[in-house]
Amino acid sequence: MSFPEDEHVDSIPSLTTNEDFLIREILLTHNPDDRQLDSEMLLQLVESTFCSATENVFATQLDAISTGNIDLIGSEEPMSLTISKISNEMLSRCFEGENLHRKTLVLLEMLSHYRWDAKVMLALASFACSFGLFQLILQLQSDNALAVSLAMIKRLPGASSMLTPEFKAMNLLVNTMVKLTKVIISFEGMSMHYELVDDKVMEVTKSNIYVATYWILRSILLCSSQIADLRNLRLEKVYSDKTVVAAWGLHSVGNKLSSLCIDLGEHVAKCQQQIETRFYDKLLQMFKEKHVDNQEVLSLLFPMQSDFPFKNSSTTEKCGVLELKNKVVVLLISKPELIPVDELLFLVQQTSDHPKGNKFEGSYKILWVPIPSWHEWNLADKINFEFFSNRLPWFSIRRPWSLNSTVVSYIRQEWNFNDDPIMVVLNENGMVTNLNAMDMIWIWGPKAFPFSNSREKELWEQKNCMLDLIINGISPSSTKWVEEGKNICIYGSANIHWIREFNALIKKIKGAGVQLEVLYVGCKNPDENVKTIIDTIDQEKICTSLTIHKVQFFWLRLERIKRLISAYEDHTISLDKTSKKLAELLDLNMNKNWAIIGQGSSTDVLKLDAEKLEECLHLLPLWCKNVTTMGLVGATKSGFEPSSAGGTCNHSELLPYEEGLVDKTVICGSCKRPMEKFVLYKCEE
Repeated sequence: MSFPEDEHVDSIPSLTTNEDFLIREILLTHNPDDRQLDSEMLLQLVESTFCSATENVFATQLDAISTGNIDLIGSEEPMSLTISKISNEMLSRCFEGENLHRKTLVLLEMLSHYRWDAKVMLALASFACSFGLFQLILQLQSDNALAVSLAMIKRLPGASSMLTPEFKAMNLLVNTMVKLTKVIISFEGMSMHYELVDDKVMEVTKSNIYVATYWILRSILLCSSQIADLRNLRLEKVYSDKTVVAAWGLHSVGNKLSSLCIDLGEHVAKCQQQIETRFYDKLLQMFKEKHVDNQEVLSLLFPMQSDFPFKNSSTTEKCGVLELKNKVVVLLISKPELIPVDELLFLVQQTSDHPKGNKFEGSYKILWVPIPSWHEWNLADKINFEFFSNRLPWFSIRRPWSLNSTVVSYIRQEWNFNDDPIMVVLNENGMVTNLNAMDMIWIWGPKAFPFSNSREKELWEQKNCMLDLIINGISPSSTKWVEEGKNICIYGSANIHWIREFNALIKKIKGAGVQLEVLYVGCKNPDENVKTIIDTIDQEKICTSLTIHKVQFFWLRLERIKRLISAYEDHTISLDKTSKKLAELLDLNMNKNWAIIGQGSSTDVLKLDAEKLEECLHLLPLWCKNVTTMGLVGATKSGFEPSSAGGTCNHSELLPYEEGLVDKTVICGSCKRPMEKFVLYKCEE
């Protein structure tokens, strides 16, 4: 793709004839196939090896890096065997008479099927093995018998202190090779967006990549050759000028690589700048367009070099964007440490272990996208990611630290991610249908599928059962009670004596022939006392009780309901009668003794504190006989607020039609008696 040229493009220097000829030779060795290497991870391991060889790294840093996580996709042999073959090839070339240029081209031919970053990394890893072993023997031979024996077998000089100039020059060259390799890996990581870069800038940058790759491999062969030459040194020759000449040669090559590193770094930075600007615009445009499926959108958001950018944490298998085709994708975007454990467990229940979850199984997938607070991933971030990604039943990005910086900026700016977790929903066509479905999923679980804004509006409009909204999916028993339309009482307290008294009242109500299911839900911020109460309730068979974990889930979910209602009010969205009643209901002081009574299929509920409950017991003979006609809630209210004395009550209520309304008994809010029903037809013209 060609773009208008920048003012800096004309200043890009052209290649010399020698460089042009060298590039032609290099490209003749290049025949890449589908082999892919996780170069960034391998570089971390190699860099740690070099640092350890020069006693410049802490052990804790090495422990965090595992070769088991490094991939060499598309190869018929394991990476270790490939590295071993390259190492042997380099060693054999050290004892041949060919010039260094020819040896470098032979090594490039051996690596012909790999991308440029993979060529460099495999050669660098091969050299790290021999260099690390060489340094280890030299460091230990003064006080380690095994190291002394190995040094003798390998014919290494004992007076290594005299080789300090050469070792110092070699270490500097190795550091420069690593720096230049990082620039190459950075450029290759942009391969999905090369079309966004001006043609001339791309052409010059690629030419520099070819030359840099050549010189890194040539430097590796030079270092390997000098290490091999040390085996032929006799003690008296250690003091000769040979080591000085060798050091000078290494310094000379190091200066060449340093110059390449600066030039290439500038070109890659220019590519990066163009990509970031144009890629952000491309993302903006992408989400305005209609798509056949979600594949193009997901590929653009997660343009990893690997064909398998995701992993299924349930099976630890690698997967690609094709795995998410024709599915609603919920992007769980958070910091690497995710959310508090109790909230995390409840979110898992609402998305994976919900009683109604099987109905929508396979229709949607959750993809975890961790983004740290800072631009760089630190060791703690990576440890958190590895811990959670291997345990959660969702998909996750395999290498989140490789996520494109422009994508991260887009997520923060366009999707309003500010470190607090959000759940962005993409439908089957890749379009954003909800910028944050977190509260929605907390409240309704899989029932909220497909988790769009329109679905959330439907759920609020359809809610004709208050208790269903409050205890939905918390436990199989409560879900069944709601579905069967039973009378339900949920209560909470941290006082076991009051709980016993309360359940004695419930027994009297049941004894009067009233069907009533009772559920203990603890109290907000449950402690050891609540856990003890739950154990006591179970042992004494007082009533049905939630487990301590379910108690935490219940209150977390209740807070989400309150927050969502509050958000509606803050945005001046008119709430219907049920929502307002629910808001009032949740304002009850839930750390005291309280109870809520209602029917599984009704919006009418009654909240009672300790005093009201005691009064309810005394008034039992008055209201119990009205349960059949008025329902439990209506009858209980009639006991607290008796009918108006004498006269006719002319109070009326206009209720929107809903299925089953004709068969229900509606209690007058004024006189507390059953109301007569009339059907009203209204013309909207």
